[in-house]
Amino acid sequence: MLRLIGLGLAMGLALGAGAAAAQTASDHDALALAAIVGGYSPSLSAAQKAVLADYLASDPRKDAKAAKIVVAAAQVKCLASNVDVTRFECDLTFGKATQTLKGRKAFEIYAALGDAGVQDDGAAGTLYRSVAPLTCTLTPSAIAQEGGGGADCTYKVS
Repeated sequence: MLRLIGLGLAMGLALGAGAAAAQTASDHDALALAAIVGGYSPSLSAAQKAVLADYLASDPRKDAKAAKIVVAAAQVKCLASNVDVTRFECDLTFGKATQTLKGRKAFEIYAALGDAGVQDDGAAGTLYRSVAPLTCTLTPSAIAQEGGGGADCTYKVS
């Protein structure tokens, strides 16, 4: 009996460790998440943010010769209320700086996280989607080929 309890405990720990493993998103899900979050990153230049805006405007070829863009956030934490259906909030943490978004801007990130595979977690009328860290790499030359590649993100659900 003690042996079965030990085996069950070991399996539970193994499953718990798997939940913290890095997850990935690619193609349009990764592109949208990277472009939206990257628009708020203090480490990206105005030129890089312009490339991201072009992608969200469905103009992939315009920036084909741009260098790779890496969007990195220490944490992206969003919430939505299923009681106050107008409430959406996100905290984006880049290094030591945190930016809080509300309303439509927060909803865009909340939805992009969901499209990228981040499941809701919550209770008592509040749903959360949170990742820490988030790293996305966009390769403009690949994106310009319009073949479905060039955008990849990795994250851990937090």
